[in-house]
Amino acid sequence: RRLSALGPGGLTRERAQMEVRDVHYSHYGRMCPIETPEGPNIGLINSLSSYARVNEFGFIETPYRKVNIETNAVTDQIDYLTADEEDSYVVAQANSRLDEEGRFLDDEVVCRFRGNNTVMNKEKMDYMDVSPKQVVSAATACIPFLENDDSNRALMGANMQRQAVPLMNPESPFVGTGMEHVAARDSGAAVIAKQRGRVEHVESNEILVRSLIEEDGQEYEGELNRYPLAKFKRSNTGTCYNQRPIVKPNDIVDKGEILADGPSMDLGEMALGRNVVVG
Repeated sequence: RRLSALGPGGLTRERAQMEVRDVHYSHYGRMCPIETPEGPNIGLINSLSSYARVNEFGFIETPYRKVNIETNAVTDQIDYLTADEEDSYVVAQANSRLDEEGRFLDDEVVCRFRGNNTVMNKEKMDYMDVSPKQVVSAATACIPFLENDDSNRALMGANMQRQAVPLMNPESPFVGTGMEHVAARDSGAAVIAKQRGRVEHVESNEILVRSLIEEDGQEYEGELNRYPLAKFKRSNTGTCYNQRPIVKPNDIVDKGEILADGPSMDLGEMALGRNVVVG
């Protein structure tokens, strides 16, 4: 999820001026304004924001909830917009107050238009942010109470998470942001169920799951899926790569559910260290 302005056809560290490295309003929801290296590459190497995606033409898009023009209510329709498309619309903040029908409770709503934060009448809203964390990257979104941190310290915290060495007995954080499970599942280090099934056998080095197929309201047993686990392998960086089962025999698991923790994981959540407790 890294974005670089260096390389063939790009800039060089020596030539890049402050304007290139600085945060731009078009980065909103597309590139993280916080996670970037501290050295000569500052602002030249960035991270993709939490919900951003790259479209078929190579432009970065970010999702917004569509506001219905007739009813003036926020709908569940999600539109991905590029930076130039967004310039045509007024976008409300993700934490704007809504009623049960999705209409804005306040007559004047805090919003963005062409990079400027302003307050406009609720009838002028075209879109609404999907989440407050769509501004920042996945690593930055793992920092609790980020809004109370100094931005320089948040940058250090986001970068240092990558340097954590996997522990033998990690602990998931007591205070989290809700991104820990997502980060662990998408890391590729966990063992994930390919289809719905019942756990038949669990050992330290393999899990056997009997698939369950639903037909005409009835569930039938299907094939047996075998999930081998990596035990105390050496990673490329010389750390310990170990997978531990977190399911028990006869557990029913759904497709996409985590069956075994990978390194730096605890019960399906990202666990970079241990909790410091007093007493």
